[in-house]
Amino acid sequence: MLRLSPSVPAEDELVRDVRGGSLNALGTLYQRHSPAVFGAAYRILGTRPDAEDVVQDVFVGLPRALAGYQERGRLEAWLRRVAVRTALMRLRGRARRREDAFDDLPELASPDGESALDRLALQRRLRLLPEKLRIVLVLKEIEGYSHDEIGALLGVSAGTSAVRLFRAWKHLRSGAAS
Repeated sequence: MLRLSPSVPAEDELVRDVRGGSLNALGTLYQRHSPAVFGAAYRILGTRPDAEDVVQDVFVGLPRALAGYQERGRLEAWLRRVAVRTALMRLRGRARRREDAFDDLPELASPDGESALDRLALQRRLRLLPEKLRIVLVLKEIEGYSHDEIGALLGVSAGTSAVRLFRAWKHLRSGAAS
């Protein structure tokens, strides 16, 4: 395998080392991938403390979880899927406790040229979406999951996911008109 430099370990080496119990390798993976894990969790949960808890849960459990990692595709994509599943479990627990789904607004990456006011308006409309619609919108449009993948994550059919996405966009557009 070709490596760029001796100081930059390859992902497969880091995975092997974490499986072997290396905390240094775990720290390196954390530095590389915690921003992506945090972003996925934050867009689902909407609060910084909850997203930070998901990051901690993902990386504390990573040595054990890597036993099921088959090294197909990118590690970051796999970690983001783990983060989404962890965030969804946290949401389900929150719903059982009847907590509010959003304590603050989610931060969304914005396309170039979009004003802060436009982003704030979109964030407010997203916050007002019913949870089921918001989750599908985030998973499909921001995280890039297919309807089949969303259905598997949420325990619904791909058709239900597509309907929820349609309703989310309809809700957002109707809010834009008012």
